[in-house]
Order: sequence, then structure tokens, then C-alpha cells
Amino acid sequence: MDEERIGLFLDFENLAIGAREQLGGAFEFKPIADALAERGRVVVRRAYADWSMFNDAGRDLTRHNVELIEIPQRMGMVRKNAADIKLAVDAIELSFERDYITTFVIGTGDSDFTPLVNKLRELNKRVIGIGIQAATSSLLPPACDEFLFYERLPGVEMSAPRASASRRSGGRRRPESNGEKAPKVAATGDIEALSVLVTQTLSGLKRRAGDVVLASSLKRTLLRKDPTFDEATYGFRSFGELLANLGERNVVDVTMGSAPGDPEIDFPQQTPGDEEALEMLRDVIAELGAHPLRGLKNELRKRQPDFSEKKYGYGGFLQFAKAAEAKGFIEMELDNDNDTYIVRATDGMPAPHIEVKAEAEPAIAEPDAAELAEPAEPAESEPKPKPPPRRRAPAKRKPTKRTAKRDT
Repeated sequence: MDEERIGLFLDFENLAIGAREQLGGAFEFKPIADALAERGRVVVRRAYADWSMFNDAGRDLTRHNVELIEIPQRMGMVRKNAADIKLAVDAIELSFERDYITTFVIGTGDSDFTPLVNKLRELNKRVIGIGIQAATSSLLPPACDEFLFYERLPGVEMSAPRASASRRSGGRRRPESNGEKAPKVAATGDIEALSVLVTQTLSGLKRRAGDVVLASSLKRTLLRKDPTFDEATYGFRSFGELLANLGERNVVDVTMGSAPGDPEIDFPQQTPGDEEALEMLRDVIAELGAHPLRGLKNELRKRQPDFSEKKYGYGGFLQFAKAAEAKGFIEMELDNDNDTYIVRATDGMPAPHIEVKAEAEPAIAEPDAAELAEPAEPAESEPKPKPPPRRRAPAKRKPTKRTAKRDT
């Protein structure tokens, strides 16, 4: 498989000031370099800023072979967004001139780069964003294929943020924090919420992609749903370790696939809590009597406030109800006048699927021993000896003159 070739473009002033004001420390490039090394080969490294303001940081970037693009701000006039414009022009130019670059990494939290991200994706380029979470606009991460929050990268040491933000010079604005914050994710992710996300995603993949769902396909789909998804947020070192944990908790079933290192993911034979949820649905309907499907989910939440059908891998409540009908917990009848279903509880316990299969194949009475005994074959008589071949009598010779005289 060909490795990704990456072009890196850093809006350095946005990242450096965001790290100083939000994380209380200096921005370090090495965690970004390590994260990108895991994703492919970085062939272009550029950082844009007025480097007279970041002398120490400039030397650190030079040691990591980052090309420093000088955007001077102190020339007697305000050059607002000059670095942003230069970065965007260079990225688009390289997307045409260096068609071997498959992935563009944009280091910024500024929503002004959202059109650039969209254009690069139109050109069939993969885009990864990097930003400080507290200084990243909520518009930018969803536009990217993947978004890495700098403070979550391994090797980043966070200090206490400064009480007051220092005033920036040069006329450029601060990293965005005017109500447009990035999606809030707990430092230690909720494993229950993760289970719901994985089961819901797996259910959708199995409906559209068939029965076989590989771990790599599941990871790509999770990133499409949430570009900020990272298994490290939940305390796992790799996606395989996360799947192994979910397998131990009976959320998914992990089996070896045809490709080494890319296992197949499926639902377990019995989803934890699935039967209890279906029984609760039947009990609620039994108490209410025949009830329209609309409003039934609210009745379930009165008994179990945190109820959600997505926890069990169902895409919606109608799918959950149809599963209950298929397993014999309830009966559903379409009400055409009100455009809804009327749901009724069934009597007795539902028959498991195994019994249904048994009814389809009625048992056959076993024959007794006499019937099973095969009819005795007649004993073979000893083979009669073959009669010896008959000898042909010698042909009579015609008498010759010599034999005729002898006879006389």
C-alpha cells in the first residue's frame, strides 16, 4: 500500500499564541511531527509568521526542517491576514503543481481557513486540521477529514493557562473564542457514549456494506462522523485495544479477518441488555393497552430515563419496535388513517429463534432396530470350477499318395 505524502502548513502565530494563552506554555513542534510521522511521509513543511516575534520558536522549527515563511507586520502599516492569504495561496498552488501530495495538514484554529479546506477536498485531497481546542472555531473541525487537538497529542505538557491574555501586536486578531468553541469532549471519554457511537456506526455499515465490516472501515467511518475522534481520549493506546475492550464488554464481536491486523467486527450473538429492553417495551404496552407508536418512546423513558434504542445498535425507534415484533414481544398493525402503527403486547413469552427453526423441520420418528437392519444379502456360493477348455479334435488330413499306398 502506498504511503501518504503530506504537506504541512502552519499558521504559527495562531498556534503559538493559542498555546501560550490557553495552555500556559510554549508551542512545541515535536508532538506534531511525531503524529504526522505515524500517518505518512511529510514532504513539505512550512510555517507562516512574523518571525521577529518568535525568535526561539523559529530556531526550534528550523531544527525540524520547517521552512519559515516571513510575513513582516512592522512596515508602517497593518497587514491583516497577510499570513493567512499567503498560506492559502501556497496550499492551492501545491495541490496543482505537486499532485503526488495526497494529504494537506493545516495548523490553525481560524474558521477563515474553512473555504480552503473545502476547496482542497474538492480537489480530492485529504485534509487534517491541527489546533488548540479552546481556540478553535466550531466550524473548522467538521470541514476536515480528521482534526487533531494539539493538547491531546502525546508529549504535550500542559501548564496552567494565563489569567489574562496578552495583547497581540501587528493588528492580527486573537485565536477565535467569541462563542464559537470546538465541540466539548471530556478529557477521559465516556465509555458508554463510545459504545453507543460504535454500535450505531457498525449497524449502519452492516446495512449498507454487507455482513463483513473491517476494523479499518469502522475507524474511517468514525472519523467521518467526528473528525476529532481519537481512541486516546478514552484511555486506549490503539484502536485495536479499544475494540478488544468493547469485545470483552460484549459490545462487539472481534474475529480474525482475511487481512492480518484488520479484524472483522460484528455484533455479538446476544447484545447486552437487548432482551431486557424488549421485555420492558412489552410490559409498558401491556400496562397501557393498545398504544400508537408515536409517544411510546416517552413512555419507556418514564420507566428508564436514559433509554435509547441506539445503545443496542438500532438506528431508530421504529427499527427497535420492528425487532421486538420479529422476536414475538409485540404485535404491530398499520393505522392508515392516522399514519402510524398501533402496538399491542403479545401473550406469553416469545419463542426463541431456535424453536422456530425446529418447527420448520418436524422431527421424524426413529425407526426401530428391525427397520434399521439392512436386509441380509444371500450368501454367495463358492464359485464353481470352470470346466477345462475343450480340446479341438485334430483336423483330418487328406490322404496323400504316399499314405494311400501304405494303407493298401
